[in-house]
Amino acid sequence: MESFQKIAVPLAAIAVFLALWEFVVWINGWPTYKMAAPSDLPAAFWKFRTMFIDMGWQTLWRTVLGLGLAVIFGTALGMVMGFSRIAREGLYPLLVGFNAIPKATLVPVIALIFIGQHDLNTVLMAFMISFFPIAVSVGIGLSTLEPEYRDILAALGASKLTIFRKIALPKTLPEFFGALKVSVTLAFIGTNLVEIVSPHGRGLGALFLSGQINSDYPLMFAVLIALAFLGIVLYYAVVALERIFAGWAERAPN
Repeated sequence: MESFQKIAVPLAAIAVFLALWEFVVWINGWPTYKMAAPSDLPAAFWKFRTMFIDMGWQTLWRTVLGLGLAVIFGTALGMVMGFSRIAREGLYPLLVGFNAIPKATLVPVIALIFIGQHDLNTVLMAFMISFFPIAVSVGIGLSTLEPEYRDILAALGASKLTIFRKIALPKTLPEFFGALKVSVTLAFIGTNLVEIVSPHGRGLGALFLSGQINSDYPLMFAVLIALAFLGIVLYYAVVALERIFAGWAERAPN
């Protein structure tokens, strides 16, 4: 019953959202060149089905690669900040300042530095926009680790890496996966920023621009739905990993 509920409730919520979207378009009498309705999208998906598969794969693998790099770098940086107060006090202002910069302004800069390296630019932006939550969550989780555990393990000759692997890592896993769920959506935003702001004819962002240039609004909205679908798939992949590695942290239902 619980498994059925976990599947049925999200699907019902999506169905309600699509129905409300269809109703708003219908009640206002908006034509497709102003606002496409959900009923207009299947034709667009079918007409450009091969491009959706090709462009969707290009967006997906670049996003996953950028997210993977963000996990590695963010975890390492979080370890440094978590175990060193000096590093934490020195790096936090830099990270906050960097994260406050609108990433759309960085796209032209990266495109100029790495001219013609479209794959690198896209992966780099996905990485740059998604590592911050991971680094902060790991850093906070380690910095709030009970000092008694550190002192006992250090007295027994355990290295900082051993302390992290045996004690700190399990403690920070719930916060880590919570941050990873946020980073998934941010990584897609970074990928599409490059595909749209610095177009190179690849990915779903290029397909969105094609619809914009040709005033094909059903195609544009279909691309948005495809991006949302990929984000949901990747999100639930993270949820599955969370249940495997940090399922013990999930509270029992009331």
